[in-house]
Amino acid sequence: MAPRIDDVMRLCCELSAHDQIKVAVKSSAKGAAVAGGSAFVGGLLAGPAGIAVGGAVGGLLGSWLTSGQFRPLPQILMELPPKQQEQLYSNINHILGNLNWMDAAQLIALVMGNATLQQQVTAALLNYVTKELRAEVRYGD
Repeated sequence: MAPRIDDVMRLCCELSAHDQIKVAVKSSAKGAAVAGGSAFVGGLLAGPAGIAVGGAVGGLLGSWLTSGQFRPLPQILMELPPKQQEQLYSNINHILGNLNWMDAAQLIALVMGNATLQQQVTAALLNYVTKELRAEVRYGD
């Protein structure tokens, strides 16, 4: 990973850890698989009525499995594939503009020392997380 992308990713991790941001990435595919599998098994066991019952039970089970899985945002960010990290870097770098830094520590100090810049970077990070990752955001524990 390019050093500047790594620096920005560390900045995003630091900001999200500072604000205790947690996110739940929606796993609709997992829920759909559970619902579909339950409907299939219900159909095998009880025919047409079993499809309806299996689908209903599977839908509830799938919804339960995919809800409330909040994880710290830094953990999510470090697991992003390189292409998504580059996209986030591009969004954040647009805000940083002509800001010059030597390493991640200096970048974090520069942003944390400027409340306006800190708010802009945090807003861009949250915008990326909610729109691109389709995640639900929560603050604190």
